[in-house]
Amino acid sequence: MQAFLKGTSTQGTRPLKEKGAGTSGEKKQKSVPWVEKYRPKCMEEVAFQEEVVAVLKKTIEGADLPNLLFYGPPGTGKTSTILAAARELYGPELYRQRVLELNASDERGIQVVREKVKRFAQLTVAGHRTDGKPCPPFKIIILDEADSMTNAAQAALRRTMEKESRTTRFCLICNYVSRIIEPLTSRCSKFRFKPLANQVQEERLLEICYKENLKYSKEGIAALVKVSEGDLRKAITFLQSAARLNTDNEITESAVIEIAGVSASTVLHSTSVIVTGFMHCNMVDEGYAATQIINQLHEAIIEEELNDKQKSAITEKMAVVDKCLVDGADEYLQMLSLCSVILQQATQSN
Repeated sequence: MQAFLKGTSTQGTRPLKEKGAGTSGEKKQKSVPWVEKYRPKCMEEVAFQEEVVAVLKKTIEGADLPNLLFYGPPGTGKTSTILAAARELYGPELYRQRVLELNASDERGIQVVREKVKRFAQLTVAGHRTDGKPCPPFKIIILDEADSMTNAAQAALRRTMEKESRTTRFCLICNYVSRIIEPLTSRCSKFRFKPLANQVQEERLLEICYKENLKYSKEGIAALVKVSEGDLRKAITFLQSAARLNTDNEITESAVIEIAGVSASTVLHSTSVIVTGFMHCNMVDEGYAATQIINQLHEAIIEEELNDKQKSAITEKMAVVDKCLVDGADEYLQMLSLCSVILQQATQSN
């Protein structure tokens, strides 16, 4: 009987060891999106936002931190900046206890503000870190994409920001500062995040290519910078997609254009504005997004040899078409209407 039990236990333990070994192997092979892998871990790694970095560095050195309002285009480092600052302030041990992050995926109505945010803000904290470094005696509540919060939730936040100012600092992050109510903006120090300069994006992309051992061409990197339009997160995502698409070959301009879903710049600038306009109507049938076509067509119109009156008439029609597309109009018909105006203006004498 004992032999039977021993044999059973021996057989039962072997699969567990194999399962454990397989799990550890899977963890080693687990891939992380490059956007998260190369997210700044400290303030020194934040690119092109000197004003915000200078203020936060003073805070890390011992100065007090005001309530913050970060606004600007997506992919410019708003969330990464405050997360990097919080890691340096609190260290890895206290980070999870001192920082509450809520974004658009969370329920952030007035009830959440009254309960979850208010409860976290009322907690008191000690001013010491486990590694002996000085730690500020306050917590940080990060409200990402705050412009999607309802006005009632924003109004309920006003009193909490004032009442718990001794133990809590708020950081509101949004793309459009006009959607934040005035009583909140007046309680925060506002910082505008600028779209990243082309040189800054290029340096960061080349750094990632070096670390990932990627082959690339100068034209491919330039295309990544151009299609991202100052959004470093978009550029890194396109870079990873291009690397997965061409595992053996180098990252070229054509691969980037294919992944980004934009029409080739050679098409836009190698033909006259008339032919270009009607060609874009066919591009809608080929699956290109009408809004993307309008953006590229706008750049081509500005560079065309037309007078100011003709350019203004075409761009005004672009604005009308863009509004109709937002309202749900048919893409092909709207592009056809735009192309007819382009043809009309281009055939007029200067």
